[in-house]
Amino acid sequence: MPEEHWTKERKAQLHDDALRYVIPHFASNEELAKGAKIFTRGKGCYVYDLDGKEYLDTFATLLTTVSGHCRPEVTAAVTNQMETLEFFPNYVDTFTVPLIDLARKLAELMPGDLEVSFFVNSGSEANETALKMARQYHVERGERHRYKFVGRRDSYHATTLGGSAVTGLTWFREYFEPLMPGAVFAPAARDRDRPEGMTSADYGKQCLAELEDVIVYEGPETIAGMIMDPIPGSNTGYPLPPEGYIQGVRELCDKHGIVLIFDEVQTGFGKTGRWFACELWDTVPDIMTVGKGFTGGFIPLAAAVTTPRIADVFRNGPGTELRSGSTYGGHTVACAATLENIRILERDGLVQNAARMGAYLKQRLEQMRTQHRIIGEISGIGLLLAIRLEADPESGQPFPTECGVGSWIREWCYRNGMILRNNGDILVLAPSLIVSESEADVIIRGMDQAITAAEEEFGQ
Repeated sequence: MPEEHWTKERKAQLHDDALRYVIPHFASNEELAKGAKIFTRGKGCYVYDLDGKEYLDTFATLLTTVSGHCRPEVTAAVTNQMETLEFFPNYVDTFTVPLIDLARKLAELMPGDLEVSFFVNSGSEANETALKMARQYHVERGERHRYKFVGRRDSYHATTLGGSAVTGLTWFREYFEPLMPGAVFAPAARDRDRPEGMTSADYGKQCLAELEDVIVYEGPETIAGMIMDPIPGSNTGYPLPPEGYIQGVRELCDKHGIVLIFDEVQTGFGKTGRWFACELWDTVPDIMTVGKGFTGGFIPLAAAVTTPRIADVFRNGPGTELRSGSTYGGHTVACAATLENIRILERDGLVQNAARMGAYLKQRLEQMRTQHRIIGEISGIGLLLAIRLEADPESGQPFPTECGVGSWIREWCYRNGMILRNNGDILVLAPSLIVSESEADVIIRGMDQAITAAEEEFGQ
């Protein structure tokens, strides 16, 4: 419904009903106390609220709308599929044409020999499925004693109980413990943490030695898999790994018979300037999970994609089948929408645009850092970028938590027509892959003005 058709009374009712009848995901009661933010439509990199106000979304609708909002090609594909067959489940022995076509397309796009897909509805489900795949893989091979998983500190993987168990961020775990048994944690392995005077390669070796210490202490024969994000997500500002680390993890998993799972729900489908982040290190996992930008945000869908070596153990006759499933996993219309999203990414060269615009934005951010005394590290790659705000960047002194500088900047941007993601005093940029240079300039200008205002507000 167009904004001009909403009466004042209808708008007030929507605001009241939102707060009364809905529990938002990862709700913030502090923010909800200020009132609900209600969006009604989108176009390209922009969204519009109940009053018709325009916002440039620098976080691509929670890292999903990689090809922008309201693509007519996707609307046509979805409409056609709805008029043909809206849904039939991928259940026991039944398939649909869009699902098969999407699985084939994924096999073409995926690195290495990742080519067999299990479709679900969300990234959390994809990671949960990957854990189940790894455990049952070992059961089918006579190694039922392999039940543990190695995660990494400060990495996020899911909201399910199993996925939360391997998530190395306390905030996501503490209310739901005890979680799935057998989760152990290795250090985060961020290049920015390496000691002064140590090379990136040497720090990578140190991190790998610490990881192997965990594996040996726990007993390699008890470990089913390791789950990791090649580039950790927005919670920690997309820190890059030290040199040789990703390749070394692959070698350690091979050495100890551990299934390696790469969580590319955030980083996959072009965000890094490559189709998948692991391609930056020419390393292929045993299972990769994808979601978010996979579908372009049009309809929920995600997948755990594995190799024939893993998949074939579930095809060894009656009784060996993977014991997992859901009603809507691989939804027919969702597969049609996702296929069209991938066609747009390929046709319009959006992965290449992500590399170009990511380099441009990072250059502009580095220039901006020279003009602001509260900007510390700038991290990330492609269109996954982050700024760390610090009271004294030279010494690395953070702002006191109670200052809330990052949240203050986020709210300033929102009031001025720009949606900016922050995690504490980390400001995160992850715009749609369609972002243009002129839109990138608007982003930089908005952040520059917001940070200037914050410096005045906080006496910096």
